[in-house]
Amino acid sequence: MAIQLDSPSESVVKLDALTHADRAFQALQSNITKGDIKPGTKINETELANRYGISRGPLREALQRLQSRGLLERIPHVGTRVVSLNLNELLEIYQVREVLEGLACRLAAENMTDAEIASLALLLEKHAADTEVQSGYAYFQKEGDLDFHYQIVKGAKNEHLAKQILSELYHLLRLYRYQCSLSEGRPQRALKEHLAILDAIADRDGDLAEMLMRKHIRQARLNIAQQYKQQDFDLINEVSKKPQRSKS
Repeated sequence: MAIQLDSPSESVVKLDALTHADRAFQALQSNITKGDIKPGTKINETELANRYGISRGPLREALQRLQSRGLLERIPHVGTRVVSLNLNELLEIYQVREVLEGLACRLAAENMTDAEIASLALLLEKHAADTEVQSGYAYFQKEGDLDFHYQIVKGAKNEHLAKQILSELYHLLRLYRYQCSLSEGRPQRALKEHLAILDAIADRDGDLAEMLMRKHIRQARLNIAQQYKQQDFDLINEVSKKPQRSKS
């Protein structure tokens, strides 16, 4: 499979502040998250090194960073490839995510400062102005402070909970979160659900905030299952077709 990478000029960070490894890392992560590089795709180091005009050293540094985030995996006798989940694995992770992020939302309603809530509201204003969301095409949130869910987890102010949610699974699930948002009407519904969650947090209603977040993630999980049933979700491999992962 030919890998089509975003142009380095499209990076959200100024290129003169980035190393060769940084540029390769950002472009690869963006393409993996958006599904331009499909799960299961084998990584060809020679092709990538030629595309970026960099040596193997910086490229391997970028690949190692992606592997540490859980986006790449090494398979014995196969090589490095983009990680993939089968349907059961993904749905089980979403069940855990529903509980943990629901708790984070309850704690955020108790612990976020007024300034942090105002920042969260401003973030959703920016999301609402995004052309992809307005057109109903997709709802893509950049990572970290530009991610609504990330800000809520940080706002919960519970380090142990944050470690559970913001581990490598955070980066892996961003891939599936984006693809899930591609279903018809889902971007606007997701934004509306985010706004309702924000209102509950602003009202300091932890019970409601937790309930709304759990419902929000549960709906995403049901959406994934429905897309799979309709054969409209090509990021999930059948269990029988998935190679065993290396334990190294």
